[in-house]
Amino acid sequence: MISVLLADDQALVRTGFRMILENAPDMRVVGEAADGEQAARTAREIRPDIVLMDIRMPDVDGVEATRRICADDAAGQTRVLILTTFDLDEYVYAALRAGASGFLLKDTLAPDLLSAIRVVARGEAVVAPSVTRRLLDRYVTAGEGPSASPSTVESLTEREREVLGLIARGLSNAEIAGRLFLSEGTVKTHVSRVLTKLALRDRVQAVVFAYEIGLVRAGSPET
Repeated sequence: MISVLLADDQALVRTGFRMILENAPDMRVVGEAADGEQAARTAREIRPDIVLMDIRMPDVDGVEATRRICADDAAGQTRVLILTTFDLDEYVYAALRAGASGFLLKDTLAPDLLSAIRVVARGEAVVAPSVTRRLLDRYVTAGEGPSASPSTVESLTEREREVLGLIARGLSNAEIAGRLFLSEGTVKTHVSRVLTKLALRDRVQAVVFAYEIGLVRAGSPET
């Protein structure tokens, strides 16, 4: 059973998400929060699997709440799924850097919302490749500046570096397998090793890392 904490300053929005989730046989809503401060505190107390986190909330916003949750060992394996009204919300990139496992638009259809929660609960990410590239094109080129050292990549094998580059271009495991003539199982192993060696939380952070160190250039076409 996937436990979910709803964080949104609008009670009506929380009610709508609760109705959707409570109709899913494998999910349960374990709490609600009306602002980021409450979200971070509640996540620490009840350790939900997933926090559906609104970005724009009063006082402590979703970015800061995400940062607190992802940096808090007491929150356990809680993962944050960002909810936003606009697919290029100015805060989304900051939330991804803070540790969010992806984001969804608030007008996402119910089946897609449930699917995304299940994906994130498995430790994967749910940012569409095209949207990821647009975010990075906008914010990496805007001068955010790298937060990771290129020297870290030296711990990767040539194959692992190649896999990282393809992750950054938005390719799925199946697509990487086809590109490199490998099995999906082998690709999954490479992805896992890349995340472990670079101390990255998930594929989203791998994408951000690859752009920040210049392994993939913002605005470069997919090859």
